[in-house]
Amino acid sequence: MVIIEGFIWVSDIVDKIETKHGVSLSEAENMFTINPVFSKMQKSHIKGEDLYRALGQTHSGRYLAVFFIYKTTREALIISARDMAEREKKYYAKRKK
Repeated sequence: MVIIEGFIWVSDIVDKIETKHGVSLSEAENMFTINPVFSKMQKSHIKGEDLYRALGQTHSGRYLAVFFIYKTTREALIISARDMAEREKKYYAKRKK
């Protein structure tokens, strides 16, 4: 079970997410508060620090896909955030609670 207790942001990644994908930090963090759907994307070489994708919706209704490394401290090291693709929206709709 994935429980996010905090976020880790790297300035270069924040710049890319904001300029390339138009997603703000607050939007990405906000998405985690409304029952996101988590998928493990890749097992890490470091025990307990796997790559995940979270699909969810912000309070404003925007559908986002956020990729992150789930740290052993229960923090999410955000790698990327963007609008969901249509395929991801369908997947999210089937699995959201």
